[in-house]
Amino acid sequence: MSQQNYTGVIGTKELVGANRLTFGQRVVSGFALFGALPPLMIILIVVFAISNPIFLTPNNLITLATQAVFLLLVSLGQMVVLITGGFDLSVGSNVALTSVVSASVMAAVYGGYEEFTADAVWSGFFMVLLVGLVVGLVNGIGVAFLKVNAFIVTLASMSIFAGITLVLSGGSQISGLPRFFTHEIGSGNLGGFPVPVLMTIPVILVMLVVLRWTRYGRHLYAIGGNPNAAAVSGIRVRLNLMVAYVICGLLASYAGWLLTARVASGQPLLGGSFALESITAAIIGGAALTGGRGGVGGTLLGVLFVMGLTNGMNLMRMDSNQQSIAIGVVLVVAVVADRLRSRARSKTLAWKAR
Repeated sequence: MSQQNYTGVIGTKELVGANRLTFGQRVVSGFALFGALPPLMIILIVVFAISNPIFLTPNNLITLATQAVFLLLVSLGQMVVLITGGFDLSVGSNVALTSVVSASVMAAVYGGYEEFTADAVWSGFFMVLLVGLVVGLVNGIGVAFLKVNAFIVTLASMSIFAGITLVLSGGSQISGLPRFFTHEIGSGNLGGFPVPVLMTIPVILVMLVVLRWTRYGRHLYAIGGNPNAAAVSGIRVRLNLMVAYVICGLLASYAGWLLTARVASGQPLLGGSFALESITAAIIGGAALTGGRGGVGGTLLGVLFVMGLTNGMNLMRMDSNQQSIAIGVVLVVAVVADRLRSRARSKTLAWKAR
């Protein structure tokens, strides 16, 4: 048989196999491929657009994008840790600690003199790197080298860093920040785009490259899929795992710094809901609690869903307690959807193997 005829026969067989799938099986296969996020996004947009026409206006969408970048940075770090099979409950405390520490340093360096603006801003950014590194190392060493459960380690560090934040700030906000930091970075626009959004895009691109096209990214997925097999294959599991928590710490600190610029002061209670929201966004975006799955694109869509939900509820004048209930329900739905998606993938593979 010629190569052309052989290829045609194989293609025909695959087509016949595909046509044998029932409608229900095709729905299950689609769910296995895309997850629950696309239909949930459609429902969210339709419901809130009908409830309040302001939801889809350009001004509200720009506001939504600006508000989303802070959660996105935290969720990207959370997603990296979730890929390894862990999670980080301390991201909210990290954000608050970064806010207080960086604001204190910037206010001290700035001193109300405009000529010290650049020094103050760079000093604040240096504190971002320092706080993120310390938080990441504490969590990473605890999980990777001391082999303590991620829940225990990050829960303990959340409490510790929250306490340190309150001690340093005395429970009060820290003001006296440079005008350039609060107005140009926190609330500025460049070419019609909010500055916080522009300062987040490079991070998104770097994370995309790291996870898709680097050895480290491949090692993370291998560790999350099967850490024992990864160790046998020569991957330095403990080192890579610690670096994952450091990345999460740095991204959360960077989010805390940008959020400090947005609110124009150091806030000791900033980012209190980020732990729950970041895990929700990452899971609903395709990451798995069991590890081995997750991506930048899915996390981005998950953040847009969570922030769109929050924005829509604000437009409907729902109070914070009702919003907390809604986010909690979405988290439960995300976890259940993740379990169902795993089963759907198994069924789809079985159908294809027939």
